[in-house]
Amino acid sequence: KMGNAESNAYQNHLSRFLPEEQSDIDGLFDTLSGSSGSAGAKNAKAAKKTVTLAALQASQSAHTREPLPEPMTARLYNGMKSIELPGKSSAPSEQIAKEQFVIFMSNLLKGNANEKISIIMRMIAKTGGPLKGKQIQEFIEDLITSVVHVLSYRKELKGWSLENTRDSSSGVKALASELLSELKLPDGTKPVASQLLETHFDQSAIEDWVYRVPQISVFLSVVIRQGLHVLHSLPDQTNDILNLVPHCKGVKGRGVVSLFDIPAIIYINSHLPAELQHKWQLLFSSRLHGESFSQLCAHIVNKGPCIVILRDLDGFLFGGFASHSWEVKPQFQGDNRCFLFSVFPTLAVYSYTGYNDHYMYLNHGQQTMPNGLGMGGQHGYFGLWIDSDYGKGHSKAKPRCTTYNSPQLSAREDFTLDAMEVWAVGDAPESAGRKGKKSILDVDPQAQALLEMAGKSRQSEGLREPLAEDEDEE
Repeated sequence: KMGNAESNAYQNHLSRFLPEEQSDIDGLFDTLSGSSGSAGAKNAKAAKKTVTLAALQASQSAHTREPLPEPMTARLYNGMKSIELPGKSSAPSEQIAKEQFVIFMSNLLKGNANEKISIIMRMIAKTGGPLKGKQIQEFIEDLITSVVHVLSYRKELKGWSLENTRDSSSGVKALASELLSELKLPDGTKPVASQLLETHFDQSAIEDWVYRVPQISVFLSVVIRQGLHVLHSLPDQTNDILNLVPHCKGVKGRGVVSLFDIPAIIYINSHLPAELQHKWQLLFSSRLHGESFSQLCAHIVNKGPCIVILRDLDGFLFGGFASHSWEVKPQFQGDNRCFLFSVFPTLAVYSYTGYNDHYMYLNHGQQTMPNGLGMGGQHGYFGLWIDSDYGKGHSKAKPRCTTYNSPQLSAREDFTLDAMEVWAVGDAPESAGRKGKKSILDVDPQAQALLEMAGKSRQSEGLREPLAEDEDEE
């Protein structure tokens, strides 16, 4: 009877996978259990195959660099081991049976929050039971580290690399803290940051959190698919992995190291409108195009929705998403999809409050209105402001920016700009097609003459934009 119940549960889990997915999972199990396709092995009863932690680790270290960091391999093993099979003795075995392996895959790749939760609890701590915030944070850090590592290892970063982005270690911690801050106590309140790590959370609190924070499930799916190399080539029914990292354009061969790190790219991209998540293209970098406001305007006007990121002299990283093409005009522009964000020292997104429509502002060369680039707040008190006298800026948001409810983003209220980048997101608008490849200075000889009179050389000479569409993928 027991055996029957077991095989029913097992068959139910197996039936969630398409036939080609089933054979992929079978193949992985055979490889890990050290048997491949002998006649005896085909009869499951004849050879009860199992997988051990040592086998999982060996599969990882068969290469010079393992696809997954060791702590994550151990967590996956604890998750597999935690699955109780009906009719089996309750003493946990060190060996993982085929049924456990399949149920683990089914629950984490195809299951709901309820099905995932007991496995995730055991991946966080072998003992399960109420978990401290600190244990959960360590798990999230391992998870994000593994995602960055495995995407890099499998060459799935779509033109980004660990070389052309900021070091990810602080980004891993920042993203882990941001995701952890979504944990709620049973009464619906969130513990304040200082108490979070010492607070105990029970299974229902963690299940609620996994349900509300989609990144946890998506990251686990990436770790399993790409780390164990299973189902990785089969199209996923969901798009969440597809656009986890956007394609990176406009960086190749230019020696640029972005102000973004991989965890921040993943996080900010997830907050963009879905139709803009597939591609980022570098439009402006102060290191490539020089420190000049007219250069900034020339590179970002009429290029579609953009992300602006800057670093102040204190090393704080922050910026904003502009939902519309930037236009030089003395009025506010954009819509309620715009947001401000911080990347360092904390990672966070601040979306609109409904208080006013001061989403984005760009003005240049006017006597009567402020000249510069701003987002949120009001004239003289922007959530984010870069003055047309390039290099100066402010984030006057005490206590909070009215438009986005963001705090002061820079280290000091009035800051000095150290570096800046602007990325177009999604597909370029039709109007910015082939005709838009010229610099504004080519179109407007007067602007060029003014620059030369002011003694500012043309930073962009010899730096004509490559036709980034033609760039090869890695």
